[in-house]
Amino acid sequence: MRDTPPLDIAGGLLLTAAAGYVDAVGFLRLDGLYTSFMSGNSTQFAVSLSQAGHPVAWEIALLFVCFLTGGFCGSLVSLRVPGRWGPAAVLCVEAALLMVALSLAFSPAQGPVAPLLAAAMGAQNAALRRSAGFRPGVTFVTGTLFSLSHTLAQAATRMGPIFGWVPDACTWLALVGGAVAGGLAYRGYGLEALVVPVTVVGLVLALAVGRAMRVGAAA
Repeated sequence: MRDTPPLDIAGGLLLTAAAGYVDAVGFLRLDGLYTSFMSGNSTQFAVSLSQAGHPVAWEIALLFVCFLTGGFCGSLVSLRVPGRWGPAAVLCVEAALLMVALSLAFSPAQGPVAPLLAAAMGAQNAALRRSAGFRPGVTFVTGTLFSLSHTLAQAATRMGPIFGWVPDACTWLALVGGAVAGGLAYRGYGLEALVVPVTVVGLVLALAVGRAMRVGAAA
């Protein structure tokens, strides 16, 4: 984490918080399904298939397809726009998807908001860069929680940095904090609460563009 620029850390944690926020909104909107946590959706998909009539199976399948499509498109952009502009280009894709979802939220019919959110979360993962085991900006934290337990064990046995667990703890807290905020905002404002993650991703995009310009100027 020491080798990661502070602005990258801050931007990554903001993206993780935004993912938690979006997942909470999607969870409440879809009565228990997720727009980001595909492990949970996978279990629910399997359970649904085992039940008569396969309730919600097709709805979950649509979320899978949208998440995969978002990740695929984000990865294509990242591969086609390598180097310093890659993360900014991918964040443009995510921001566009979130803005379309927000525009639908303000329309009378409201439309397919949840699939767009799933696609946005898939795209977000393509913008991330791992640094010394720390991957800020993740949209899921199962691996992060295990990594937290591992680094805590290393600290306790003095076989690793005493504060090596802090990055994973911050990532988990960012997602949980974002989810709490998303749940509260949805209950108060409905889908209009999506203005928050749109703003957050826009801010991180601005940071990414600024970083790319500074790197280019220094080259």
